[in-house]
Amino acid sequence: MYSFLALFTLVLIASICKGLHDNTCRVVPKDQYIEVGSDTKVVCQTSCIRGKIFWTLDNRHINESLSSTINSTHTVLSLRNFTNRSATLQCHSAATQQVLGGTTIRTYSKPSKLSCLLHHDNQATQGLPDLFTCSWEHQIDPPLEINYTVLCDSWSCPPQSEICSSHQTTCTSNYVDISDKMPLAWPSSVVVIARSAAWNASSDPYEFNPFNILKITRPNVSVVAVSDHLSVEWNVTSFSERKLHCQVKYAKAADEGTPEWVLNMTLETKEEKGEMSVENVESCRNYTFAVRCALAEAPWSDWSQERTVLTKLNKGDVELHLWRKVAEADRNGVRKVHAMWTEIPSTCQDTFTYTVRQTPYREHVTGGNHTDTLCGSSVCDIDVNQDAHRINLRIFHDDFLFVEDSVYVPSIGESLPRVTDIRTSTLERVILVSWKAHAQPVSGYMIDYTHDGNQYHWKQTTYTNATLFDLLDKKPYDITVTPLFGDKTGHGTQALPTCSRVGDPGNVTITELKAKDKSVLVRWTVKSQEACSGVVVDYTIFYGTQEGPPLNVTVESTTQDIILKGLNPETQYRVYIKATALTGTSKSSERLFKTKRFDPRLSAALGVSGGILIVLVLSLGLCCAIQWQKFKEKPVPDPGNSSVALWSSTSHEKGICPFQPFHNPSESFCDRIYTAEAQRPSTSPPAAGSNDNPDGDQNMREEYGDPATVLAPHIQNEVPAEPVETHHPSFPGETTELLCSEDSPSSPYQSQRPVETPALRISKQCMHVPVKQQEKTPPLTVYVTLDMFEQGQGR
Repeated sequence: MYSFLALFTLVLIASICKGLHDNTCRVVPKDQYIEVGSDTKVVCQTSCIRGKIFWTLDNRHINESLSSTINSTHTVLSLRNFTNRSATLQCHSAATQQVLGGTTIRTYSKPSKLSCLLHHDNQATQGLPDLFTCSWEHQIDPPLEINYTVLCDSWSCPPQSEICSSHQTTCTSNYVDISDKMPLAWPSSVVVIARSAAWNASSDPYEFNPFNILKITRPNVSVVAVSDHLSVEWNVTSFSERKLHCQVKYAKAADEGTPEWVLNMTLETKEEKGEMSVENVESCRNYTFAVRCALAEAPWSDWSQERTVLTKLNKGDVELHLWRKVAEADRNGVRKVHAMWTEIPSTCQDTFTYTVRQTPYREHVTGGNHTDTLCGSSVCDIDVNQDAHRINLRIFHDDFLFVEDSVYVPSIGESLPRVTDIRTSTLERVILVSWKAHAQPVSGYMIDYTHDGNQYHWKQTTYTNATLFDLLDKKPYDITVTPLFGDKTGHGTQALPTCSRVGDPGNVTITELKAKDKSVLVRWTVKSQEACSGVVVDYTIFYGTQEGPPLNVTVESTTQDIILKGLNPETQYRVYIKATALTGTSKSSERLFKTKRFDPRLSAALGVSGGILIVLVLSLGLCCAIQWQKFKEKPVPDPGNSSVALWSSTSHEKGICPFQPFHNPSESFCDRIYTAEAQRPSTSPPAAGSNDNPDGDQNMREEYGDPATVLAPHIQNEVPAEPVETHHPSFPGETTELLCSEDSPSSPYQSQRPVETPALRISKQCMHVPVKQQEKTPPLTVYVTLDMFEQGQGR
């Protein structure tokens, strides 16, 4: 510091002397480094101007009281306790605000918090320490290349005796090389010097006693597991008769995460061996131990290597918590008892044997026979009859009885108390159970519960309510409450199945979309894969076009179809359904549908009408085709091939010209052709007697129905003179002609001779019947009987 002031004074004198001859302005000294918190002075030469000046530090005005004028050309600024890491100082003209000169001031700090340590490089070695290490703190901003040197500052060391050097804030030396400078028995002192290109800084001296900075080697540790505690032992080398203090820490093996260490009390001893007993450890759990020791006022040694040990099974920690679940008796009165107990931790490496002994209760009291059943590690199924029994669980370790417990099974008809009015409620995977106690005093209650009938859980309480935790999510649980009293247990009462948590409603699926022009039918179903789904309260149907606002309709839970009306024809819509329960909601996937252009019922009606019309047209065409076919098969006969005869009117008792009608077995009555201009009863008088047999004519008419009488036009009003009777042959190919007027030139029929059959031909003469001229004869009915074959075909 003093050298700096001397240098500053010389610079100031030189500047003043030079300023007497120079006409310049500047600030000196330039770019100086000072120790943080120290004082400094800066000179501003103002030969180039006249008038006052002022100072700024990082563009902020400095109080004028810190500045003093030496003469008209030099002004000195004094800065005290300067702590800025770096600052820009400038001198300005007060008249023109012109910067006359400037400089940068930077600070540095000296090393601090120096400490040293005597220690061993190898923790397994014994003897004197082999390393001497010092460390310190030093803040440099901006970072510079600094050389550090640790010097011995003791009276026993030569001046400026170097111990070690480094470019870091730590330095290590071999203690064997410096043990003559700093023996263990003498106090010593060191100092650290930091050197840069622009400055040097020295730390405060660090004085120490070598035994106070001696870090001994880590202890050797062993752990032994006893039945109910753990014994920890260790040994350490201290090279001193001073007291040792040691710490023991341990951690229980954690199921998840990092185990939490527990620091036990600190022990003080002059012995290099130590021992500690750790009580209250859990059975069959892994514990990890570590130990460290130190001399008085010296730093702690490193922690010893960790030792892990498995604790023994403590008999006092075993709580079997034995319980049983009794099933209904079968037809033979046999009941299955499911015995269960708290399992001994699987981490225990000891071997255990489990047996269940069932004893009828009376024999148990009087000391009768019993039966042992070898069981598993936590459950056992046995059969008992309808009598009361006591179930004894016995656990053996190395063939010795380790622990036992028992439970009572009442008989079927035994009168024992029973709880009533069991109520359950669910809240986020927690079931709350409450019941009404029996009037008879009880010692407690046992609640057992299961979600699958195989894995049971149970807990005991003295209250009339219980809370069941750690349940599987959305599972139905069967819960049974059984009262306990004395050495017996009552009958259990089962509550209704209760869900650990009621979830959302089941999955909603749209099963049908039947769209019309202005409406659509929507059907859906709800199915759930879980037994604890929420009960649907209502359904909300959301629908709308892709661009339009969504619409919705809400229906009751009993409805699973709806008709949405008021839709636009030939428009695409989207629809989905949301089911709402008290515990949540679920919705279906979105479906798209498009309405029809026209009402489908109109198309159906048109289709039905068109079908009926087509059927009618086809039927009519078919009938016409059939009739045309029949017409083609029955050609119109030639009148020239027909026989004519005049039959008497139906009003005459006797026919004038009786004859046997044509007969063709192949034609029906409907095939006959009737042509008549008028059909009236004849007023002609009956004909006179004839040689013909009237009975034969009458029989003939009865056989063939109405006779056919054909009259020529010119004789319609006259009575024929000589009717001719002609009989049909017995075969259809033969033609018979009958003419009543032989010489009628105006007859439309050709005059033909009848086919003569010698055996059948009989000449008969018809009688003439007088007819009044003035009386007009009504027209007669003319019947034409046709032979459907040509005359030539019949021959």
